[in-house]
Amino acid sequence: MARMPCSGGLGVPKPSLRIAVVQFAPQIGHVQQNIEKARVFCESISPGSVDLLCLPEMIFTGYVFESASAILPFLEHPQTGVTSRFCASVAQKLKCFVAAGYPERLERHEVEKRTMGDGRVVDVVGANSAVVYGPDGARVGDYRKSHLYCVDETWAKPGPGFATFRLPPPLNVVTLAICMDLNPRSPWTPDGGPYELAGHCLETGSGLLVLLNAWLDSGRDPEEEEDASTLDCWATLLRPLWCRMSHDLEGEDAAPPDASEDTETIVVVCNRSGVENGSTFAGSSALFRLRQTTGKPVLLERMGRRQEGVGVWTT
Repeated sequence: MARMPCSGGLGVPKPSLRIAVVQFAPQIGHVQQNIEKARVFCESISPGSVDLLCLPEMIFTGYVFESASAILPFLEHPQTGVTSRFCASVAQKLKCFVAAGYPERLERHEVEKRTMGDGRVVDVVGANSAVVYGPDGARVGDYRKSHLYCVDETWAKPGPGFATFRLPPPLNVVTLAICMDLNPRSPWTPDGGPYELAGHCLETGSGLLVLLNAWLDSGRDPEEEEDASTLDCWATLLRPLWCRMSHDLEGEDAAPPDASEDTETIVVVCNRSGVENGSTFAGSSALFRLRQTTGKPVLLERMGRRQEGVGVWTT
């Protein structure tokens, strides 16, 4: 994977895109403490200096809840919950868009039962969600995680599909996804995919992909500052965005893509760090530039696997 300092592309100059990511290790269940920690980090950002601020998946509640009953006290109502109120306030203060993950409380009619693979019947009481607020403090939209991790399956309902927003320049067409959405449904091969999230970005013309993650550490080279294996994994799972493929994204035969066309996608991965209930998270929040004509992903910026703070990146 190529690495280079963040700079402008070739050809006609594009407006600069300024992105901030907040990465830290929340304490599970300590919602107000986590909110205050995030607020302190955000105070280092000058109003008007960024276009988009990202916070990770379920960042204020923590992530590793073992059951529906454990997470139930921390579920939030859309728009009125603590995450929504935080995002609205910070968006107004910093005059930017803000995206953050949170556990959404389902309406009564949405609550259901799920039979797990081991035969257990669990209550589906919420959704692993994200919300986006604009510079005026108004809600832009919501998203529910589509591909659930095993931890989510004990309490969460999957969403209907990936979310794409049309925002003012320089953000433009933005796809928002959460962590496991990056993982393909099996069976999967590097050559054949499927690459569902990358395919969605290409189909919608998304120039920006935002991933809000609670991605686990790979465990490889733990003494290294960054989790290089995880960074490579994220790039590999977006291969159609940086490598032309002679077939469509579902592995069926198709005509080769037009070599005269070039697609560029900026990918922001905002991940959490720390250890929670025995799970270690990868940190390593990153900014990629992916172009189909390069044949390789380009890593522009990244944070350390244990780092806490704010990364402010311009591309």
